[in-house]
Amino acid sequence: MSLPEIVSRGEWRAARAELLLKEKAATRARDALSAERRGLPMVEVVEEYVFEGGDGKATLLDLFENRRQLVVYHFMFAPEWDAGCRSCSAFLDQIGHLAHLRARDTSFAAVSRAPYPRILPFKARMGWTLPWYSSHACDFNRDFEVTLEREGELVERPGLSCFLRDRDRIFRTYSTYERGLDGLGSTTSLLDLTALGRQEEWEEPEGRASAFGAPAGSEHIRYHDEYDD
Repeated sequence: MSLPEIVSRGEWRAARAELLLKEKAATRARDALSAERRGLPMVEVVEEYVFEGGDGKATLLDLFENRRQLVVYHFMFAPEWDAGCRSCSAFLDQIGHLAHLRARDTSFAAVSRAPYPRILPFKARMGWTLPWYSSHACDFNRDFEVTLEREGELVERPGLSCFLRDRDRIFRTYSTYERGLDGLGSTTSLLDLTALGRQEEWEEPEGRASAFGAPAGSEHIRYHDEYDD
């Protein structure tokens, strides 16, 4: 194994300071990219998708749980599988408490093509409480390009899609797949993919935080049991 070079404390500080300049540049570039992502156009979702979850049948509008935004994780779980994808499971394991997303008017749900009776025992095994729905009875997975036909067979791939709601109208604002999921999982990383972002005043384009009445700034972060949902 090749390990890092051993140096003095002073040499380490100098090397760390040099790297910090590059890290700050990467942070600024990431913020600029997130702003550009929030500037993407959106497309209305007019299809009538019907899912199955813990409370029975649900529409895509139901998945919003009356919030303005929705983040869907396309979890790889084909109808014939006995368990969900290991990589997708590792992704869900790192999702934080949903109260912090919900405080920014954003819901989160996982969706898989497997029938809900197959999902339920695996969800219990993993100890997850987040919303998880089956799209087995509709074309949601195909339409969002996470179930693909290759050489006459259906194959699954992981992905994530963001939606914005205007009353009863639903709009798709963003989707990413496979390596595009790298580094995601924290509340801020998920919000950075949405049309409204973190809803803080420093973000571009201006006005979205105040326009939607969102709490702005880190001073509004609470313990997860202190939010008024």
